[in-house]
Amino acid sequence: MAVALVTGGSRGLGRALVAGLVDRGWSVVTDARTAGDLAAVEGPGVVTVAGDVADAGHRRRLLEAADHLGGLDLLVNNASVLGPSPQPHLADYPLDVLRRVYEVNTVAPLALVQEALPRLRRSTDGRIVNVTSDAAVEAYDGWGGYGSSKAALEELSAVLAAEEPGVRVWAVDPGDLRTRMHQEAFPGEDISDRPEPETVVPALLELIDSDRPSGRLRLAEVAAS
Repeated sequence: MAVALVTGGSRGLGRALVAGLVDRGWSVVTDARTAGDLAAVEGPGVVTVAGDVADAGHRRRLLEAADHLGGLDLLVNNASVLGPSPQPHLADYPLDVLRRVYEVNTVAPLALVQEALPRLRRSTDGRIVNVTSDAAVEAYDGWGGYGSSKAALEELSAVLAAEEPGVRVWAVDPGDLRTRMHQEAFPGEDISDRPEPETVVPALLELIDSDRPSGRLRLAEVAAS
């Protein structure tokens, strides 16, 4: 049975992806910062581990849980933090908060990749999905902190793909979704026109099941292909 590790699986895209993988017969390890947040995703086929992806001990426990399920075939770095809400201009961005944004959005995914790679190399088809954003490639007013952390993640993804030809590495832009984080990015605004996370999961599962080469992908393009 294939085993996946999906960070940030208690809500939004992470929760929807966990459900989609389980429906396809995967065993999934997932996490959230508090145990209470994980109640919504607990069930057959899912192992939950509460903790912060920025903590080395927590990352180790996630991979140990995958080992108990038989190994690791897919790592999805989905957990992210937005930073301040509303989003400040870079001239006013608190540097201690920026460090936290980078720690969660950039450093923690790489740390998980480093520890997961021996397992993914042993898999018959090891795959990494790093969830990114259009803010990584577009200069949006107020998105300098979050966007630059995702831009760094995309560069890490591209270099990893070059260095690890035996593992597929995708940087995936899911598009704007109706999630708590997206609402935090637009406080007081109505985001009901954004699609629910569940609507993009079929395209993400199609990608995961595919033999597409490593690279940056928009899920809208995957769905249209």
